[in-house]
Amino acid sequence: MCRVSLRADAARKMTVHNFYIFDRNGSCLHYSEWNRKKQAGISKEEEFKLMYGMLFSIRSFISKMSPLDMKDGFLAFQTSRYKLHYYETPTGIKLVMNTDLGVPNCRDTLQQIYSTLYVEYIVKNPLCVLGESLQSDLFNTKLDSFIRALPFFSVRAA
Repeated sequence: MCRVSLRADAARKMTVHNFYIFDRNGSCLHYSEWNRKKQAGISKEEEFKLMYGMLFSIRSFISKMSPLDMKDGFLAFQTSRYKLHYYETPTGIKLVMNTDLGVPNCRDTLQQIYSTLYVEYIVKNPLCVLGESLQSDLFNTKLDSFIRALPFFSVRAA
């Protein structure tokens, strides 16, 4: 019985912390945060460079050190405090979502964000310039609604 209540408690605490979109050159095209409790203590631009550099290094390390052929490559990693989910499109767009540890693999979620939101509201929008920071209020609103509707999203109490 105690085990069930712990699982219910863990389910309530799952959430999304933040989300990044990078282009193939390492420029951060979009950043959103929802339940981020601790800031990095550096400028956003420095944070974006650090995040992209870490992703670049991890991908390189995995491709060189893996004893098996990595069909999907790098998908996620976790620390003792959060889990980073990663999806890269064939065009080099990289989507990164940081969540609580209890959140399952988000590859399908990130693919869905790419295909139903990024492609529909950015790629197909003639007013959006690809390769530049995303300046679409419609995209931002749709992404926020999509993230908040995820079964593992919850606004955590302080």
